[in-house]
Amino acid sequence: MVQNTPNNTVIYPANVASLKRAWTYRTGDAIESSPMVVSGVVYTGSRDHHLYALDARTGKKLWSYRTGGAIYATPTVVDDVVYAGSFDATLSALEARTGTLLWRYATGNAIESSPAVADGVVYVGSTDHTLYALNVDTGDRLWSFESSAGIQSSPAVADGIVYVGSWDHNVYALDATTGARIWSYTTGDRISSSPAVADGVVYIGSQDHLLYALDAGTGEKLWSYQTGKIVLSSPSIANGVVFIGSHHGALLALDARTGSKRWSFTTGGAIDSSLLIADEVVYAGSQDRSIYALAALTGEKMWSYTTGGIIDSSPTVAEGIVYIGSQDHTFYALSAQAGEKLWSYITAGGIVSSPAVANGVVYIGSNDHNLYAFNQTYFWSEELGKDE
Repeated sequence: MVQNTPNNTVIYPANVASLKRAWTYRTGDAIESSPMVVSGVVYTGSRDHHLYALDARTGKKLWSYRTGGAIYATPTVVDDVVYAGSFDATLSALEARTGTLLWRYATGNAIESSPAVADGVVYVGSTDHTLYALNVDTGDRLWSFESSAGIQSSPAVADGIVYVGSWDHNVYALDATTGARIWSYTTGDRISSSPAVADGVVYIGSQDHLLYALDAGTGEKLWSYQTGKIVLSSPSIANGVVFIGSHHGALLALDARTGSKRWSFTTGGAIDSSLLIADEVVYAGSQDRSIYALAALTGEKMWSYTTGGIIDSSPTVAEGIVYIGSQDHTFYALSAQAGEKLWSYITAGGIVSSPAVANGVVYIGSNDHNLYAFNQTYFWSEELGKDE
C-alpha cells in the first residue's frame, strides 16, 4: 500500500463538503459501540465478539481481542488500559498499546454498560444483579453488591461514593472503598438510565416516567418530574439546568435545584439517546427521524433536520459542525448554526454508533460491519479490510 503522511486539517463548515473516506476497517458483524480515540488509537467493539485497536491515521489493525460475546458498550480507556464489558459476562482489561490481556473477570451474566474507573478501582454493573469493584492492576474483586435485578446502568463515582441504578427499581449509593450501602431510593419501575452527579445531587431517570433529583449524601428526594413516558436516556446538567429526553418524545429543561420546568419541546418520536449541550445549544436525535437544535436558555427551536430513518445515535459537535448517524444508513454533517446538510456519506447499514472527532478525522461505526474514518487527505491507496 502507498502511504501519504498528511498534516492534521481542521474540519469546519467551509471545507467539510470535501471530506473523503480515509479508510474503512471491516469487522465480522455490526458495530453499535461508539469509537473511542486515545493517543492516536481508535478503540471499538463489535457484535463479532471482538474489541479492536486501530491506528487512527491509517486504519491498520494494531491488535484485536476476542471475547465470548458481543460488545455493545463503548470501551473505557484510563492510564493506558482498555476496559471492555461483553455479553459473555466478562470484563476484560487490556494493555492499550499491545492488546495484552492483563486480567479478565467473569460475572454471572451479560455486561451491557460501560465501567467507571476511579482511585485504582474499576466499577462495573452486570445483568447478574451485581455491581463489582475490582482492583485495576489485578482484577481481584475488592467487593460486590447484589441488587434484586439486573444492572444496565453505568455507575458514577463522586466524592467516595458509587451511584448506580438497577432493574429492581432502586438507585443505590455505595461506599466506594467497602461497598457498604449508604442509602437506596426506590422508584416505581426499572432503571436503565445512568446517573449524573452534580453539586451534591444525583439525577437519574426511571421507567416509571419520572426524573429524580436525590441528595447525594442522604438519598432524600429533592424533587421528581413526570416526563410522560419511560426514561431510558441519561440526564445532562449545564448552568444549573437538567436536560433530559423521554420515550414520550419530550425534551425537557428543568431547574436543577427545584425541578421546576424551564421549558419543554415535543418531537414526534422517542428520545432514547443522550443529548448534547454545546455553546448554549441542546442537540437531540429523535426516533421521528429528525435531529433538533434548541436554544438551551429558552427551548426555542433553532432548526431541525429530517433524515430518512430513526435516530438512535447521539450527536457530536466540533468546529461548528454537527455529526450524527441515522438508521437510514447515512452519516450526516450539518451546520451547527443553521442545520443545513453540508455533507453526507451512505453506508450499507443503519447507524447506532455515535461519532468521534479527533485531529481532523471523523470516525463512525455502522451496522454494515465497518468502522469508517473521514478526512480531507486520503491516507491509503486502497481500502483496508479485516485481517486476521
